Amino acid sequence: MSKLRRQMSANTASVVETKSLVQIKSKTGNLYESIAIIARRANQINISLREELHNKLEEFASHTDSLEEIHENKEQIEISRAYEKMPNPAILATQEFMENKVYYRRNNDNDLFR
Repeated sequence: MSKLRRQMSANTASVVETKSLVQIKSKTGNLYESIAIIARRANQINISLREELHNKLEEFASHTDSLEEIHENKEQIEISRAYEKMPNPAILATQEFMENKVYYRRNNDNDLFR
């Protein structure tokens, strides 16, 4: 099991819970900035999970074109179901952000077109 999957399955519920906007805003002072940070982290988590899943499923891939040779693989189905049961990356990113586990930095240059 990967480090990311162990971390996620350890203490994260896959159920969506209501979060206080005041608490989210208090982390950065700006609600939009906080949500942007959470969204970027969710994208990172999603990409790493997708790569991990594709790498595991690639082991079972059949590179022949014959329809007769295609069959269901129980291990492949179990792996797919395990990933489907994992919490949404947005839920994970929000939890990490609220627990101060996400590193972010601000660009102090106000003029982006210099």
